[in-house]
Amino acid sequence: MGLSAFGGAAALAALALAFAPAIARSQDLSTLAWLAGDWVETKDGTVTEERWTAPAGGLLLATNRVVRADGRASFEFLRIEMREGRPVYLASPGGRPATEFATEESGPQRIVFGNPGKAFPRRIHYWREGEALLAKTEGTIRGEAVTEQWRFERRK
Repeated sequence: MGLSAFGGAAALAALALAFAPAIARSQDLSTLAWLAGDWVETKDGTVTEERWTAPAGGLLLATNRVVRADGRASFEFLRIEMREGRPVYLASPGGRPATEFATEESGPQRIVFGNPGKAFPRRIHYWREGEALLAKTEGTIRGEAVTEQWRFERRK
């Protein structure tokens, strides 16, 4: 059956309107290109690095490494992929199986991911302030509210 059976141009316009809300909700990973880069923060003798690739092939990939003043290090593999038209953040601390965080909020140069089933972190925020990339985690540890924040600068 062709569109002419449904009224031609009018049917096409009605279909476009019917799908407009779904299209407006859908996001493309290119909107997160502002994350890409080699980022570093040095605070109180601890160096935190995060390296994000540009969006390609439906993925953004990253590594995070923290080297403390005493020389101890930890790492995490990160990725953002599309699921049902929305970015999903997957974190693999120490290379363990990934934990998923769904997009809760997003806007120009900011995004918030959340996983209500996790105590910490429950929410992960990323946003840009000028040339800096900021990140924040929120949640609870042993019943206490905990927030951690980083201000990354591009590695020179």
